[in-house]
Amino acid sequence: MSRRLLVIGAHSADFVWRSGGAIAACTRNGGTAQVIALSYGERGESGELWKVEGQTVENVKKVRQAEAEKAAGALGAEFRGLDFGDYPLHVDADRLAQVVEAIREFAPDVLVTHTDTDPFNPDHPVAYEVVERARSLAAGAGVSSAFASIQPPQLFLFEPHQPELCNFTPTTFVNITEVIEAKTEAMAAMEAQKYLQTYYAQRAEQRGNHARRASGDQSVRYAEAFQRVLPQLVNEL
Repeated sequence: MSRRLLVIGAHSADFVWRSGGAIAACTRNGGTAQVIALSYGERGESGELWKVEGQTVENVKKVRQAEAEKAAGALGAEFRGLDFGDYPLHVDADRLAQVVEAIREFAPDVLVTHTDTDPFNPDHPVAYEVVERARSLAAGAGVSSAFASIQPPQLFLFEPHQPELCNFTPTTFVNITEVIEAKTEAMAAMEAQKYLQTYYAQRAEQRGNHARRASGDQSVRYAEAFQRVLPQLVNEL
């Protein structure tokens, strides 16, 4: 059965660095993936663009939209920007309702977002809180409700930039060896944050090493790390 993967990030490039390989693996195996960015990261995460004289917020948003669409296309996914603004990211009741409806509409099997803590990025914990709450509202806690609900999606957190400071413990490695070229192409599209491309290329190698040691599968060269939030239902161990 094909999988439906929804990745929700605070900013337009978050999905690329932290889950681009998992997205490509999903779509390459017949699944469907969608990416939602709560903001474009136009104020706090577009440093290269602000080096241009006379730059404007609206132009930065347009560039970031185009970059994200190009990156998502390289991964076989659809990109959607909600334009909530960044630094600070603020999500009121109306905006929360938009996220709930987006989750209901896509009805993912798997939902991925940020960790609940990040001392270096004020928007990432906000995104976690929004997604965690929106997921519960969209699924109705898995019971009959007075509103339309979906089958509860599994919830995973992707790896933050400094995991040891963000309450992140990897519980799942995704083997992205076969799709590393797609992730590399997607990362190259995010020109406003070129400085992160080398870091996340190296991180994929490091996590590949960890995945080999954990699994014994010597064919794994590149991997991404995720943390499962909810218990997994199985018929046997």
